[in-house]
Order: sequence, then C-alpha cells, then structure tokens
Amino acid sequence: MPENLDQFEIAVAQIRKSAQILKLDSGMVDILTKPKRELTVNFPVRLDDGTVKVFTGYRVQYNYSRGPCKGGVRFHPNVSLNEVRALAAWMTWKTAVMNLPYGGAKGGVIVDPKKLSRDELERLTRRYTSEISIIIGPEKDIPAPDVYTDSQTMAWMMDTFSMIKGYSVPGVVTGKPLSIGGSEGRGEATARGAMYVARAAAKTRGIDTGKATVAVQGFGNAGSIGARLFHEELGSKVVAVSDSKGGVYNPNGLNIPELLIHKEKTGSVANFQGSKAISNEELLQLDVDILVPAALENQITEKNASAVKAKMVVEEANGPTTPKADEILHKNGVLLLPDILANAGGVTVSYFEWVQDMQSFFWSLEEVNNKLESLITKAYNDILPISQKENIDMRTAAYVYAVKKVVDAHKIRGLWP
Repeated sequence: MPENLDQFEIAVAQIRKSAQILKLDSGMVDILTKPKRELTVNFPVRLDDGTVKVFTGYRVQYNYSRGPCKGGVRFHPNVSLNEVRALAAWMTWKTAVMNLPYGGAKGGVIVDPKKLSRDELERLTRRYTSEISIIIGPEKDIPAPDVYTDSQTMAWMMDTFSMIKGYSVPGVVTGKPLSIGGSEGRGEATARGAMYVARAAAKTRGIDTGKATVAVQGFGNAGSIGARLFHEELGSKVVAVSDSKGGVYNPNGLNIPELLIHKEKTGSVANFQGSKAISNEELLQLDVDILVPAALENQITEKNASAVKAKMVVEEANGPTTPKADEILHKNGVLLLPDILANAGGVTVSYFEWVQDMQSFFWSLEEVNNKLESLITKAYNDILPISQKENIDMRTAAYVYAVKKVVDAHKIRGLWP
C-alpha cells in the first residue's frame, strides 16, 4: 500500500502520535486535530488587459491558545485548503517549540505569480489582504512571506491594512522592508536558525563542523543562504547543491560565492564550472555528514530513506520527510532535526520584528542574531533529552514538547463558556 502523502493527514498523524505519548484524552486530541477557524475568499482582480479574473485564497487559524496567530502567505498554483491547514498546524507547533507567545496560521492564493505582471500582483495582494482583513491584525493574526511572496508583498499587505484602518499599522505583518518597520536579520533568519541548530546538534554527535561535508537540496532563498552560512561561518565543505533545473557535485567542495554569482547570471546552479551534474535523487543519497533538504515537501520517503547515508538531516524546508521515512532514518541512526525546530529561525525573527514594531524600538543585527542563537539552541537542548528518555526520533520529541505547551495553555485558560 503506497504511503499517504496528504499533508494534513500527515500533520494529524503526528499530533496523534505525540498525544499517545502524553496520554491525552480524546477530547483534547479532538481540539488539537481540528483548525480553529478557516476563511475561504473568492475575489476579482482586474488584469492589465482590462479583463477581470476571480482568484481563490485561504487563511487558516489553527490554534491560538498561546497568543495571536502567526504564519506565512504563499502564492502558488498548487495551493489547497488541506495544504494550508497542514502548514497552519505546523506553525502552531513551531511557535511552541521556540516558546514564542503565538498560535499558528497560514494563508495562500491559488495563482501562478510568474504569469502576472508586477501591477497585477500588487492588485491581487491588496485585494486578498482586504478580504482577510476581518481576521488579521497585530493582536489577532500576523502574516509573513512564504513561497513566491517577499518583503514587497508584505509592504503591500501592510499598506492595504493601514489604509482600511486609517492609520499606519506596521505590526500587522512581518518580513517587511527595513524602511517600514522590518527587522535586521529577517532575510537570512530561516537559514541562520538551521545553521545554529545544526552546530548545536553536531556538538552532541561529535561532528566537527569545520571538517563536515554538506549537501543542500534546493538553492532558493533558504537553501542558498544556508549553503553560504555553512561554508562561511562553520567552515563546512558544501559538496553538492541542486535546484529545480539540476544539481552540481564536487567531492572537494563547491566554491559557494562563485556558485551564487553563477545562479544569479544563469538562473540555475546547473553547468557550474568545476562540478559534475547530479540529480536531486542522487544528492539525497550522497555519503555526507549533513544533508539539508531545503526544497519541497515529501522528498525523503519510504522508497529512498534507507539509501540516505548522511549522519544528520537538517530540514530547512517544510515537510520534506514523510512519517515512514522518519522511522527508517531513526532506525538507521540518522539524526533528523525536524522542520518545526530546524527552520524555526524565520518565525523567531518575525517575532522579533513584531516586538520591535509594537514598541517602536529597533535592534542591531548582532542583537537579533544573538537572540536567535540563544532561543533555537535552548529549544534543541530541551528537546534532545525527550528523544533520549522516550527513545523516540527528534520530530516526535519536538511534537511532544510543543503539543504539551499548547495543551498546558489550553487547560489553564479553560473552556468558555
């Protein structure tokens, strides 16, 4: 029987697994496995040729027992309500893992942004923002960038919400440009958090990061910055990287600064000088110390997990490893640092941005990075003993840690009325 790859069903299965370990009652499991609020919006957008097209968007608020909801907005042709539900659930656990005073949310619009002009994208963003404005706000739900959205998207969202309110509300979104209340360090936060947690894990595993070999699947924003940070700050040897158009491999290490220039010029890492071509599948099976999946979900499955030779897997992407693959990796002694921990740097620095916006007082890049390192290293050091004590993989341990925080908040608040 083929493995179930429906993202929300995977998310629910992960919750149920941790609920068993925590011995939660059926009522609490019922609460934890259902989104609190879901908004579907169908809205018209005028295109450049004068025609009107109706787009569909979503905003799911999964749980807000611990505080306002937090989560990105993605523009992608494959966005679905079930995907947004799953991502909102994962955000709930991610914020709890980092001990941030947030719940989880996610949003998305079914659109191929590559087919729209900049003006059309702006009109789509502003209309979507106005449609979901009834449930977002700095005390309610704070969106952020995700797949195919960026700081410009957030600027349009913040401006639209502010126009509706009649005054400037910088804290309504995070991931904004610095000129309108963004935070230092936000752009590389996801990759930097992954690097910090990999460094902490390497210490406990006896891996010398200065001599470690690294393979990075996905060379978009998080993957390319991650490769640069492993190369520059840890002194690791990045031997392979890939993107949607191909992959490159050099056992002696790739020149990451030159590869970044090559990608900028050609739009892909493929055909980089001094390297040989490698497929995504081959990259996942390289004999390296650290494997960084930074692309799409469901990349390591029950079909290829037994071929993974890396000592450590650091999930920069959301959901790159399936539940059955988790079991295989754990059995084979591979340390997997799950997405809700490894890529939590983005939401953590988003939280820092929100705090700075709310108090209108901003921090230096050094302060931001030091605070991020402190929080994410503490989270790793809190979760590792759970994994060791219960003899469970790190993902399940992270879920146990996060779910307990949400359950504690829910119980202490009680049911109303």
